[in-house]
Amino acid sequence: MAAGLAIVVAAAGVASAAPGDTTVTFSVSGGSLSISVPAGPVGLGSGLPGTSVSGQLGGVTVTDARALLSASWTASVISSSFTTGGGTSAETVPASAVSYWSGTATATTGTGTFTPGQPTAGQAQTLDSSRTAYGLAGGTGNNSATWNPTLAIAIPAAAVNGVYTGTVTHSVA
Repeated sequence: MAAGLAIVVAAAGVASAAPGDTTVTFSVSGGSLSISVPAGPVGLGSGLPGTSVSGQLGGVTVTDARALLSASWTASVISSSFTTGGGTSAETVPASAVSYWSGTATATTGTGTFTPGQPTAGQAQTLDSSRTAYGLAGGTGNNSATWNPTLAIAIPAAAVNGVYTGTVTHSVA
C-alpha cells in the first residue's frame, strides 16, 4: 500500500497592531529688544565760536531677539544741552544747536523694512526733542540693525572757551 504523506503548513497569522501616536511639543523662547551705543566719551574735536563741529558717534545697534510673528520697533534719540564750567548761558550750547542724522544701516539681519530716520545730512534734525533714529516694520522673527550716526553741533557766537559735555540718549521700543 502506498503511503501518502500530507504536509500541512499553516501560515502564521500576521499580527496587526494599531499605530501608537505620541504628541511632541517644544517652545521657541523669545528674548528681548535691546539697544547698544558707543562707549563714551566721543570727542568731536574743537571749533571757534560761531562755527560748528561734527563727527560720527560710532555704531548704534538694535537687537530684536523677541522672535515675533510681526516684528517692529522704533529707535529714538534726544540730546541734553552741552555745558562747560558753571553752565551759565555763555557756557551752554542748547540741544537745539545739536543736529543728528542716522545715515543708512551699516549692517542688518532678519526680514522687514529697515528705515533710517535721517538718511542724509540734508535731512538732519535737531535733538531738542525726541527724534526717530531708525525703525523696522513688517519683520518676522529675530532681527537687528546697526548704523553710525553723525552729530553736528553749531557753536554759538557767544560761547566761551572750555570743554563742553552733554549726553546723547538712544532708546528703542
